[in-house]
Amino acid sequence: DEFLALLDDPRVPKATTFDQVQHEVDRCVLPASVDVGAGVGESAPPYPPETVDRLRSMADAMVTAGYVTECTQMFLVARRNASDASLRALGYEKASIDDVVKMTWEALEAEIATWTKAFRHTINVGLSTEHDLCARVFAGRHAAVGRGMFADLARCVMLHMLNFTEAVTMTKRAAEKLFKVLDMYEATRDASPVIDAFLTADDGNNSTALTDLKHELNSVRSRLGEFAAAIFRELESSIRADAGKQPVPGGAVHPLTRYVMNYLKYACEYNSTLEQVFREHGAHGGGGGGDGENPFAAQLMEVMELLHGNLEGKSRLYKDPSLSNIFLMNNGRYMLQKIRGSPETNAMLGEAWARKQSTNLRQYHKNYQRETWSRVLGLLRDDGVLTVKGSVQKPVLKERFKQFNAAMDEIQRTQGAWVVSDEQLQSELRVSIAAVVVPAYRSFLGRFAQTFSAGRQSEKYVKLSADDVEAIIDELFDGNATSMTRRRT
Repeated sequence: DEFLALLDDPRVPKATTFDQVQHEVDRCVLPASVDVGAGVGESAPPYPPETVDRLRSMADAMVTAGYVTECTQMFLVARRNASDASLRALGYEKASIDDVVKMTWEALEAEIATWTKAFRHTINVGLSTEHDLCARVFAGRHAAVGRGMFADLARCVMLHMLNFTEAVTMTKRAAEKLFKVLDMYEATRDASPVIDAFLTADDGNNSTALTDLKHELNSVRSRLGEFAAAIFRELESSIRADAGKQPVPGGAVHPLTRYVMNYLKYACEYNSTLEQVFREHGAHGGGGGGDGENPFAAQLMEVMELLHGNLEGKSRLYKDPSLSNIFLMNNGRYMLQKIRGSPETNAMLGEAWARKQSTNLRQYHKNYQRETWSRVLGLLRDDGVLTVKGSVQKPVLKERFKQFNAAMDEIQRTQGAWVVSDEQLQSELRVSIAAVVVPAYRSFLGRFAQTFSAGRQSEKYVKLSADDVEAIIDELFDGNATSMTRRRT
């Protein structure tokens, strides 16, 4: 009774008897009436030195007198209960598998964060505190009892927590769960060396419980790894399944591009862990990646190829080929900026990928220029029809001006509503268009504007100055449609 009273928190009067303790302890389950509040897991010892001395002399007397079972069972229940109290103080309450599977993701996300904090605390602080206490209370000739005591206690405390990971891997796979599952994977992975250190310290004596615990940890980590790999592959499935038939207005960056790129940026912050996960649970369930090859980088490349193919498909939803190229440029530029802005992602995909992406972007730019502006430039050429034997053909010239004005009005009306949200890309596009079109138009005006006598006839055909054309180009891709007639009033 005195041994139990000392183990119990002195501030909470107890009426627990050995009989109550005995029938529960073997199953690592605690009777509700035993609620010890002693704070395991603090870096400070759970008891003052004089209490530890007293516990040691009582344990010595009990073990010597043949009451080893009673002594160890009371000790195990009291410290197991203290561990529970410590976990509760960290916000962790044990939930059943059923409860976990039914939780909303928001609730489960918070629960996993609490679990991870509590688990790491138990591994890094709690177990060493308990190991130290067992060694002090069961010292000298009873050291083997202490080692066995600690092994049982560690196994009980850890299994209680590992049940939660089992439940999490039974929940529905969803892309947003990846990062929290990786946190749990890392916590269980980092626990193995700690258990190894205790096994080494105990010279393999009484270590069946610790060996069991190590196997359980490895198996839990493996299940979490499989779950994480499967979740990442869900991302590929969701890209394949995203076949929306509605094009994004104005050729802007597609929501899928934003989602995938932000997801990958975050995933690359876990790159070494994901490399380990895919090495163990590679693309097809076996080990992924040959010697020196990073299987996560290969997986990442696959996602980028899938996204690229998906966007090419979406670009064909636009009836206007110029807008298709603006869409591909916007999305390609966004992908490149995201990767360049994240050292981890950049390192994973490598410079070759960035170069290929830049080449694609230049090609989309060329395609756009050709589709929209070749016809406009064609109208400004004297191809042997405008002047015959040195004489300007007025009807042909009038038609040319009319067509040029109509073309510029159409471009302003449609492409003003198109969106290029990356300011640098927007500026590059405008500059490259102006560099070709404005000098050509200025030269055309220089040659032919004076053909019309000043006044109404000139105004009827020469509606735009070179500066007007430059101003129109400078307002493209703003997402605001206007036309010359509205703009000039």
